[in-house]
Amino acid sequence: MTRNIIVLDTTLRDGEQVPGAKLNVHQKVEFAQQLKRLQVDMIEAGFPASSQGDFQAVQEIAKSVGDAVSITALARAVKSDIDAVYHSIKLAQDPFIHIVLGTSNIHVDKKFNRSKDAVLQMGVDAVKYAKTLLPRVQYSTEDASRSDFEYLWKTIEAVVKAGVTIINVPDTVGYAVPEEFGELIRKINERLKNLNEDVILSVHCHNDLGMATANTLAAVKNGAEKVEVTINGLGERAGNTSLEEVVMGLKVRENYYNCSTNIKTTELLRTSKLLTYLTGLDVQVNKAITGENAFAHSSGIHQDGLLKDKQVYEIISPEDVGAESMELILTARSGRHAFKNAVERMGFDTGDAADFEALFEKFLALADSKKEVYDHDVYYLVTNHRALQQQSCGQLYELVSFQVMTNDQYPTATVKLKKGNEEFTDSAVGDGPIDALYSVIKSLVGLDVELKDYKINSLSRGKEAIGRVNIRIDHQGKTYSGRAMDTDIIKASAMAFLNGINAVLLDVTNKSLNPVG
Repeated sequence: MTRNIIVLDTTLRDGEQVPGAKLNVHQKVEFAQQLKRLQVDMIEAGFPASSQGDFQAVQEIAKSVGDAVSITALARAVKSDIDAVYHSIKLAQDPFIHIVLGTSNIHVDKKFNRSKDAVLQMGVDAVKYAKTLLPRVQYSTEDASRSDFEYLWKTIEAVVKAGVTIINVPDTVGYAVPEEFGELIRKINERLKNLNEDVILSVHCHNDLGMATANTLAAVKNGAEKVEVTINGLGERAGNTSLEEVVMGLKVRENYYNCSTNIKTTELLRTSKLLTYLTGLDVQVNKAITGENAFAHSSGIHQDGLLKDKQVYEIISPEDVGAESMELILTARSGRHAFKNAVERMGFDTGDAADFEALFEKFLALADSKKEVYDHDVYYLVTNHRALQQQSCGQLYELVSFQVMTNDQYPTATVKLKKGNEEFTDSAVGDGPIDALYSVIKSLVGLDVELKDYKINSLSRGKEAIGRVNIRIDHQGKTYSGRAMDTDIIKASAMAFLNGINAVLLDVTNKSLNPVG
């Protein structure tokens, strides 16, 4: 009989730990809605004790998709963290609290400076308290793959007796290898089913040695019932287990694993693209399942075989993961339905009728001037529309106008910004046009930020190509990202930098209005 594997997506918690991948509340809710369409079973929505902004985002996700998806959030084994998780997720229909505590010698000795028994008791006390708030509690034995097995089991046994309903076994630093990790899960599963057969066994693997997917699948083969994954394998350091790789691995090799998931695989590519759009972090072209070349064949022998029978060199049909043979080209005559389909195909929500009408008017204006509108143009329209909505609240800066003059001696930029009803204008000289542009913007907004990363790439071909600029800036030791698109790359550069500045301002405003204590 085929086992159903529970899929928990932690892109919005663990995946967001990538520098520059920070999303605002609206973006997180938008991505959570796409995860709902993907039909993930559970979403780990964040770490609410870390900031008021994260608390608010988790709360909004619980409100918006908690009717169809089980919602959790991370807590350390302390009362204040557990309280923050409970209050942020309690509005969801099926919430559960996730507690994490280390079990390896290095974690116990270096992080807690306590005895093993004292750390174990911390975990038990945390679980008992969490159970007074919600019936379902997950416990993660952090760094399990480097833990002494008998102490690891002693911890699992104790927290299960305290009321845990899900045991999660993480390979926190990507140290495990498939055979070893599979055997670890087999041993735990055997003992766990004898202890309490209703407790779900879960795994969470990192990709430091490139084996996260292999370790996760080995765990499933050996009894794991739940997997924790991220879209595109996003995550700190080398990333996490990739959702799309695990899901398609189980689907294509169902005869081997004898397992399936509830994932709607035709939404995989759309989810991947939405995450790329929101974070500005591109997927490597040869990435399995969601990479640009995943279904491309350049070898003459391969092409010849494919023309005779697709199964010669293709084990996955592109349509199975939502890859379409060609994009739909829109014109001014395409109408609302075609435009709405294009917007939704990219993962954006079109539920607000008034907002969609405003967006459609902008599409018609673009279609009149550009004649043919492609996917990248649609994305440009939607993201610019959303950014302008956010800036119109009056607390953020808008780019009114700019002028850049470049030469080999004194590149100069003049910029006019608007914030609410106020306008600001200044000029600056720099080492080059972008340096001059960013220097004058920094002067106008009065924020001490440092540019850490600047990247530009094209979203299309030809003279009308749209350039996308991604930047990362540092403010008081914290990294913020900004991104923008335009056919004018200087304008896109200015808007991306300003979006990064606005991200800082929003963060500072949230902290001052809602201090975390």
